Amino acid sequence: MAYDQSWITVGGGGKQVIYMAFSATLDHGDEVVIPAPYWVSYPDMVLANDGTPVIVETSSEQRYKLTPEQLEAAITERTKWVILNAPSNPSGVVYSRAELEALAAVIERHPHVWVLTDEIYDEILFADEPFVSLAESAPSIRDRVFSVNGVSKSYAMTGWRLGYGIGHPTLVGAINKLQSQVSSCPSSISQAAAAEALTGDQGFVRESVAAYRARRDLAVERFGAIDGLEPLVPDGAFYLYVDCAGLIGRTTPDGTVLEDDQQVTLHLLEAAGVAVIQGSAYGTAPFFRISFATSEEVIERGAAAVDAAVRALR
Repeated sequence: MAYDQSWITVGGGGKQVIYMAFSATLDHGDEVVIPAPYWVSYPDMVLANDGTPVIVETSSEQRYKLTPEQLEAAITERTKWVILNAPSNPSGVVYSRAELEALAAVIERHPHVWVLTDEIYDEILFADEPFVSLAESAPSIRDRVFSVNGVSKSYAMTGWRLGYGIGHPTLVGAINKLQSQVSSCPSSISQAAAAEALTGDQGFVRESVAAYRARRDLAVERFGAIDGLEPLVPDGAFYLYVDCAGLIGRTTPDGTVLEDDQQVTLHLLEAAGVAVIQGSAYGTAPFFRISFATSEEVIERGAAAVDAAVRALR
């Protein structure tokens, strides 16, 4: 999709772009609908800007994706934003065109509601179908969609801190006014590097996705074979979200009963030397998230260590 420059804002990473969008639009008590599991920063960003996070729990039956019925029930007269993150961090799920169109039909009935789509992992997909954005699939609400992206994930340029947002010029203008007082502008060096990444040879991205796919398959196989663990097979991104309900209630060798997923993560850290993040940090429990943005050797070693730590439970 092609956009005029007036529709585009650039910031110091996608995270800053999201924060500035909230700073430019949220008043006291304005609500932001956030499907769980969610990226850990969303609720705190809303709270920091005097808004109210409205968490909508999803389930395995719906593959941890927001349904139109849930969205309709969550919207009130105070709703300002709905956040959609796909491919999702932490779950890796992706919305189909039909699913996006169904959600857009709900948004269309509520003209006061905007949608922030966090698409930072849009190039890291494991299906053959290309990524579909909400703005592309639902032109009727395009003026109320703010699409956020960047170069941190697809191009492995996290430290360059360069993200961008695409939205209506009124919103973009307000964000730019704020940014001019907060940070002036993102680094011109990072902007030049990002432009080269986005417009240059995309062979690196294709090779990276192929490597991530192989690592995903390996991680799903290895962690799925561990007693008490059930990984969600991701459609994209580079995380494995693992249901660890089968470990709750079991006892460690030192007599500690694992009562929640935080205790599970502490046990894996202490007994296996493997650092994972508890699902409760993402709004769903009991889960933990691992990253497979590493070598296959490290995945093999990590899974073997976790398996040994789980076998030690009783």
